[in-house]
Amino acid sequence: MAGGIGSRFWPVSRSTYPKQFLDILNTGQSLLQSTFKRFNEFIPAENIYIVTSASYNEIVQEQLPQLPVQNILGEPVMRNTAPCIAYISVKIRELDPDANLIVAPSDHLILDDEAFKNNCLSALSLTEKQNVLVTMGIKPVYANTGYGYIQFDDNNTNGDAFKVKRFTEKPDAPTARQFFESGEYLWNSGIFIWKVKDILSSFQQYAPGIYSLFSGIANKMNTPEEDSAIIETFPKAESISIDYAIMEKADNVFVIPAKYDWNDLGTWNSAWENFNRDEKENAVNSENAYVFDSSGCLVYSKQKKLVVLGGVDNLIVVDTPDALLVCSKDNEQEIKGYVNEIKKNTGEKYT
Repeated sequence: MAGGIGSRFWPVSRSTYPKQFLDILNTGQSLLQSTFKRFNEFIPAENIYIVTSASYNEIVQEQLPQLPVQNILGEPVMRNTAPCIAYISVKIRELDPDANLIVAPSDHLILDDEAFKNNCLSALSLTEKQNVLVTMGIKPVYANTGYGYIQFDDNNTNGDAFKVKRFTEKPDAPTARQFFESGEYLWNSGIFIWKVKDILSSFQQYAPGIYSLFSGIANKMNTPEEDSAIIETFPKAESISIDYAIMEKADNVFVIPAKYDWNDLGTWNSAWENFNRDEKENAVNSENAYVFDSSGCLVYSKQKKLVVLGGVDNLIVVDTPDALLVCSKDNEQEIKGYVNEIKKNTGEKYT
């Protein structure tokens, strides 16, 4: 899935070129390219599909020339993850009704590709044999309010997987603290594994409107009529996440605790966690920046402009040719709101 606009990484991430296409961590590859490479280690390119915004199709082609062009699927409008997953599931079911599917965001940081591969293969083995919906869970390292949480039953196991008791989407601070301290919860990574027929059966049961929309054009999938059918159908779909539409309702959900280091790179704080930092926890990603008597700051700039910080703590400072962000790290979840307000006042110019 590569259709998001990454507004929490503004002003580097823009709606015309969002974060999944950027090399945020200076690795030499965009997040999308890293994700493709990770999966391509054990899945052939012809079996990898990128679902993105139609306006990003050319960027995906440019960044992944080894991917068959017909495997790049453009959404005409944004409708969250449930319609995206229903679309690709119906399309693949028409090619192979017994297909096993991994759904993953394109913009996550995973540091141990071998451990990730082993977790995926374990999940695929489980879903191949049983009618279960599997997700990857991440052991929390602090009470983060930006992630969904999965409560699991450690007395109910299925191979490497644990039965899920419930999903909770982005709790408030006291609830997140309670979840973290209980030891009964994992972070929701947004990575899912299932057979296409099983997830579509769940759509039919729990999100029948979305199911009927996409199953209604199944005969046009993988034909020259697919694009026009999607253009007509997609805007009619409810905008809803797969968590709300299916995962919170289904009773056959299992979670596999990840054995790899993971970060969803959803905010500048998560990038700060992965940058090299000095003895005062400042992460300076600029060739022309100086930080004095300050701690816990992030400075990100590709400009020649001199950047100087003095006597400040826990700031995010991001400089681009046409926009400068200075924000408390405590307010990082508000950046999306800032961008929405800027868009109201200035139009698309800076967003």
